[in-house]
Amino acid sequence: MALIDVVKFNGLASRDWIIYKHYAEDLSTASQLIVGEGQVAAFIKGGQLCDLFGPGTYTLSTNNIPILSKLINLPFGGKTPFSAEVYYVNAATKLDINWGTSDPIQLVDPKYQIRLRIRAFGQIGLKISDFAVFIKELIGSMGPSEVVNYDNVIDYFKGIIVTKVKTCIAQIIIEERISALEISAKLSEISEKLNELISPNFAQFGLKLVNLYIKSVNFPDEDFEKINNILADKAAFEIMGDSRYSTKRSFDVYEGAANNQNGVAGAFAAGGLGLGIGAGVGMNSAAIQGVMSAPKPADIYCPQCHSPNSANSKFCNSCGSPLVQQAPPMKKCPECSADIPEGSKFCNSCGARIPTEIVCECGAVLSPGSKFCNNCGKKVGE
Repeated sequence: MALIDVVKFNGLASRDWIIYKHYAEDLSTASQLIVGEGQVAAFIKGGQLCDLFGPGTYTLSTNNIPILSKLINLPFGGKTPFSAEVYYVNAATKLDINWGTSDPIQLVDPKYQIRLRIRAFGQIGLKISDFAVFIKELIGSMGPSEVVNYDNVIDYFKGIIVTKVKTCIAQIIIEERISALEISAKLSEISEKLNELISPNFAQFGLKLVNLYIKSVNFPDEDFEKINNILADKAAFEIMGDSRYSTKRSFDVYEGAANNQNGVAGAFAAGGLGLGIGAGVGMNSAAIQGVMSAPKPADIYCPQCHSPNSANSKFCNSCGSPLVQQAPPMKKCPECSADIPEGSKFCNSCGARIPTEIVCECGAVLSPGSKFCNNCGKKVGE
């Protein structure tokens, strides 16, 4: 293969490259190496880093690379061919590298007690601080004309960045009890803390973390809507006052009960959060159901016509007779012998139907099932 007289790399238009391996490997002690601004050339022979060259033009002779004389056993001077590898490294600082959390941070907002799915996005700036360590520890061997971009390097560190960001944001929200809605005021503080936490991870591979910024912390619209509803209830409570707000929420619950398939108790349970916020008292569904199922005061019976009346009645609503607060006349159920009020149609103990008493034409009251009157002897029903 023909010897290469000039080794040069003009860079890439995208400027996203971080290291490039020159295709030339057949060199001579008279070959010229040209390194542009913002570049560093690494000269590698037999897997050993011989030297690093900053911007300028160099002749690959034993004068410029004394270690060559040991590696290829050449005398000083002359034009002798040899094989070696040249790597061009981007020495410029890259400031616009984007990152983001692929999976949300799931936590309960300490202020609104709503489960949120938080995501964070930001930017980092990187530059190579130790070229020899960077090549040895992170890059290794490459093929001719192969290019490594910043995206490839960031892929190595993405797990570290995301893990540290999630941990830092979660700690601040939980330990300092800051709502996710108010976290924007802490972004600068969080960014500085993350710089300190992540920098050592980059440094061990020859990279310097110039900066790390969190540009935004957000969560899905449905999570934001839940918080908005709570804020709207809070604002209504502050404007309307305690009693008026409680009344309004009660009407809301009753309206919901009409459309709730679970019934009124289910509507009260669903409205428990709003009632708790407005009145400062948490009502659970068990307590509400207890109120809903509480028995009404026992009825009292008229001593004249035996009609039932409400417990506080003073006069019978059927015959107008004064009511005396006493137990109604009782009789025995023909099936289970339980005591039941006279006039009952069904036994309140066994549920049996109570036969209706028979009154003869002579005025005698006959037992249910009687076929003849025991007073006048007339056949019943004639």
